[in-house]
Amino acid sequence: MNDSSSTLNAEGREHPLDTIRNIGIVAHIDAGKTTTTERILFYSGKLHRLGEVHHGTATMDWMEQERERGITITSAATTTFWKDHQINIIDTPGHVDFTVEVERSLRVLDGVVGVFCAVAGVQPQSETVWRQARKYKVPGLAFVNKADRMGANFERAVDQMREKLKLPAVPIQIPIGSAEDFRGLVDLVEEKAYFFDDESLGADVRIEDVPAELADEVEAARSEMIESVAERDEEALEQFMEEGTLSVDQLKTAIRRCTAAQEMVGVLVGTALKNKGIQPLLDAIVEYLPSPLDVPSTQGKDPKDETKVVERHSNDHDPLAGLVFKIATDSFVGQIAFVRVYSGQLRKGENVLNPRTGKRERVQRLVRLHADSREEIDVLYAGEIGGVVGMKDLGTGDTLSDFKAPVVLESIEFPETVIAMSVEPKSSADKDSLMDALRQLAQEDPTFQYRVDEESGQTIMSGMGELHLEILRDRLLREFNVQARAGKPMVSYRESISGTKEVRGEFDREIAGKRQLADLTLKVFPQERGVGNKIDFKVSKKDLPEPFRVAITDGIQDALVTGVVRHYAMTDVGVEIVAAEVHPTDSTELAFRSASHVAIREALQGASPILLEPIMDVEVLSPEEHMGDVMADLNSRRGKIRDMEAVEEGQKISADVPLAELFGYTTALRSLSKGRASQSMEPQCYAEVPQAVADSLSAY
Repeated sequence: MNDSSSTLNAEGREHPLDTIRNIGIVAHIDAGKTTTTERILFYSGKLHRLGEVHHGTATMDWMEQERERGITITSAATTTFWKDHQINIIDTPGHVDFTVEVERSLRVLDGVVGVFCAVAGVQPQSETVWRQARKYKVPGLAFVNKADRMGANFERAVDQMREKLKLPAVPIQIPIGSAEDFRGLVDLVEEKAYFFDDESLGADVRIEDVPAELADEVEAARSEMIESVAERDEEALEQFMEEGTLSVDQLKTAIRRCTAAQEMVGVLVGTALKNKGIQPLLDAIVEYLPSPLDVPSTQGKDPKDETKVVERHSNDHDPLAGLVFKIATDSFVGQIAFVRVYSGQLRKGENVLNPRTGKRERVQRLVRLHADSREEIDVLYAGEIGGVVGMKDLGTGDTLSDFKAPVVLESIEFPETVIAMSVEPKSSADKDSLMDALRQLAQEDPTFQYRVDEESGQTIMSGMGELHLEILRDRLLREFNVQARAGKPMVSYRESISGTKEVRGEFDREIAGKRQLADLTLKVFPQERGVGNKIDFKVSKKDLPEPFRVAITDGIQDALVTGVVRHYAMTDVGVEIVAAEVHPTDSTELAFRSASHVAIREALQGASPILLEPIMDVEVLSPEEHMGDVMADLNSRRGKIRDMEAVEEGQKISADVPLAELFGYTTALRSLSKGRASQSMEPQCYAEVPQAVADSLSAY
């Protein structure tokens, strides 16, 4: 256990840093994430009744739309306690349309619990969330849920974690019985059997010796676990070589080290719905997942000098550094900013700096979060997660910093939108309300965007999928009481270039009696797909001072918002400013902004502009007898089959399919397979639209 003396912990702090666990519950949709979280809260004393997703009573699914649909839409935060440890939990969505909620949660967490279905094993969104966890270097445990279901297979689920996710999965529990015969589990570390009383809803746990009939299986599984741990941890290997085995304490310490280093993912088992396996899962969270002291210190940049790296340690006495990872609107208290405090103390009534805006703001209220209820507090310490109320200019990814020691923490990157729809108020009286509501929704959700189309005057809202836009449209009506008509969903195309073009841009006019002069040469060229737009100056700062560089950048960025083919946003365009001439008295920022805007529009026209469309990674599970129809249908949708794999349900097909061809696909697949096939999809990349298809499109 780490040192948790007063050198790290402030006086008055109830739970020392080494007893804090910041964890997320992540999984594919329907694997049982929210039910698992509900059980964690129930057994840790946070809830006094059990909520069920399928009854619409889950505490963590607090939005009306979540309860109606039985899915998680927004990541919900809560704090609970287990064995003198404070566990801050974020329950994230599993549906791919809301993957941003997982992304921004993982950015601020120290550990995850991945929930897997014992029947379905590794599913497509499981791959996405573990890829995100690896991106942010978040260690984790795996909980194989639904072990009581027909077709449940613990060993197969573990094998799939290793093969498909490339996870270093090591079982630290094994089930007693399988499917309908699942009765409990064996903890391989302590060599004890756990049985859960049905009458007390699993609250009463019997811990017994391993049943005699399982002795050989447990011994083999435990030996394999010890060898796996020893292979991954030098200290454990030395102890193993000296003593031939590892004691329970040595094992626990080694598993904790391996987990924190991402050398190992311990696998547990249970059934959340039937109340089996949750208390041992809580024990594992406390014993094996890292505290804020076990993860590397946080790094940021000095806002005055971006080349300077600033380090912040998990320490109450360090200068304040916190990251806003989510903005939410509450009907009672207004806007709440979800904050992870990395160092120092965020105190009610004190002023903090937002380096993005350069403004100091007063912390009016602080709350500890529990789904949609709030508990007022006076301070958030290092390592804690909570909510700030009343700070108006905060956005997702903003840093809250001590103004005497400013720092900018790495922000959060969000994927581009792939689908759009028009929305208009039913009456002119609703117009202002609609724009205000859209502004609030965009502030909450960085993957939701809106704009007014210059040519048609329509308001276009865009997001990550049909369900995403449907939920947002529903929220406009229910939360914001805005009466609005929505058009049909449309693909969010992009534009790019396939050639190179160099253009000279000149601006020479008299405005308000003063000459405005600018002269520059820029070159455009295609970037690798997915890189985005990039602007590079080949002119020295001596020849082109900073104010003019900022003006040129603004002019170029404005021009790239609207493409030259069908007015879609430009992407993957490289721009180099290769020459510029500054007049000592007549050159102005306005002139350079205008010259760059005109020059880049001309350059884009001459650089072989192309239209891009979003390509989806589609996975279809189909019984063997419907394979022919499913394959033919995918081919008719311009799909490219990447892979086919025999699975228990029949065949799994992986394909790349343009989003434009997938509207209504779920219904069509159901019809083709008599309701037996299922599909999931997620955005993969943008690719050039074939000319024949491009010719048939019209800009919205």
